[in-house]
Amino acid sequence: MSDGRAGNGGGTSEAQTFYGRWARFYDAIATLPGIGSWRERAVDGLELSPGDTVVEMGCGTGANLSYLREAVGAGGSVVGVDVTRGMLDRARRHVAAEGWENVHLVRGDATAPPIERVDALFASFVVGMFETPEIVVEDWLALVRSGGRVALLDATRSTRPNAKPLDAAFRLFVAASAPPTTQLRYADPPWESLDRRVAAARRPLESRTVEYGTAEFALGFVRLASGHVP
Repeated sequence: MSDGRAGNGGGTSEAQTFYGRWARFYDAIATLPGIGSWRERAVDGLELSPGDTVVEMGCGTGANLSYLREAVGAGGSVVGVDVTRGMLDRARRHVAAEGWENVHLVRGDATAPPIERVDALFASFVVGMFETPEIVVEDWLALVRSGGRVALLDATRSTRPNAKPLDAAFRLFVAASAPPTTQLRYADPPWESLDRRVAAARRPLESRTVEYGTAEFALGFVRLASGHVP
């Protein structure tokens, strides 16, 4: 699941084409009622101040940009990084329509981001597509200045008993939102690899930051993790 496919350390052009083709669909999903509250809580967790510079890895169609820009103010800077041209094209239209001069969009791979030190870093529904998410997040932590904060917002299967009736629907959505496969049966179901990768991405965040914290939304299907860089 992703509203911004940022790159996967050697991702194929087929995957970029797939997500570019479905950019309008992801844009619609990203702005459904209720999802904005998760994004707002996640951005609040970054503890941004006016004038800060924040980067979003896998900015997709730009669903988080308004929250990030509001947090840093007109004197701050927001940098959105995504590898998929179709996603960025839609994000650029949003930025142009709003007239945001301090929001900058860059086409690049989030596993090798073309940025320098920033005050905070955010990624939503992205880490589940990386082959080695723990290494990617370790690299992200190195980009953030001491005292800055990193936040990851992701979807995984819920462990709550009252969420079991929705588990099949979630697995179907994960399969449908991933690049197509010719297999009728999965040797490694995409929802299981998603769970593993989200868990792996959190490990360096938990071990290498201070004031690490987590929160859950949507019956536990959406999870937020964040921490300060020492």
